[in-house]
Amino acid sequence: MMNEAELKYSKDHEWVGVDGDAAYVGITNYAQIQLGDIVYVELPEVGIEIDKDEVVCAVESVKTAADILMPVSGVVTDVNKELEDTPEMINTSPYEAWIIQVKIRDMAELDGLMNESEYADFCEKED
Repeated sequence: MMNEAELKYSKDHEWVGVDGDAAYVGITNYAQIQLGDIVYVELPEVGIEIDKDEVVCAVESVKTAADILMPVSGVVTDVNKELEDTPEMINTSPYEAWIIQVKIRDMAELDGLMNESEYADFCEKED
């Protein structure tokens, strides 16, 4: 669904795929590798407004639990209900297994995110 080269990336390892004023948000391949086998995704309620860098939901793996932070401010317009029954989709297809869809409040916030090559360099420094 999402072309990795067209995505924007946060320092917290979330990705954003933009479609007009809507954005799909998920976690990166790097993040899912660090987490291990994902066993549960706590989805937020549709309609809530979340500011950039606030916790929007959480994922649990066999190793740990991790908060998912909003890479952009906006209103949650949809959640990926498939993840309720098959959270492991994030492990097998992290760039197709979006977690939430949001209506972006401030498109300029996208400028603070990394492109694919910047994110790859960032991850190399994390290791």
